[in-house]
Amino acid sequence: MTPSPISSAAAVIEAFAGIPGLLEQAPALVARGRALDCECLLGPLDHPFHVSIRSGRIVDLTPAPVLMRSWRFSYRATSAAWSAYWEPAPRPGWHDLLALTKREEARLEGDLHPFMTHLQYFKDLLALPRRHASSVPT
Repeated sequence: MTPSPISSAAAVIEAFAGIPGLLEQAPALVARGRALDCECLLGPLDHPFHVSIRSGRIVDLTPAPVLMRSWRFSYRATSAAWSAYWEPAPRPGWHDLLALTKREEARLEGDLHPFMTHLQYFKDLLALPRRHASSVPT
């Protein structure tokens, strides 16, 4: 198995910063999230991002912490977990957001309703760097 080119903490942060651009290249995913409007906290455990989603589009992605900014739910994982999740063919237990929480490599906190209601959207959104990484020559 080829290791993911997204392997350092800095590379994980950079990959998260690129998710809005990758989302704009995935109109079917935007359409899937058309009923989703929320504020959430996503990313690495130690460097998450405040994310504003409106009609399935990321309209703001700001590195945390932001003073006095609220969020409905948080999904954060270790940098190692994101690297494993973004491999072209992730190993069992590293292939799914909920599997990462079961392994205690990720934390899901807050009001879970928007996350669970739009679970496939978030799975596909947070897997966008996987598809991009697999097209990067090593």
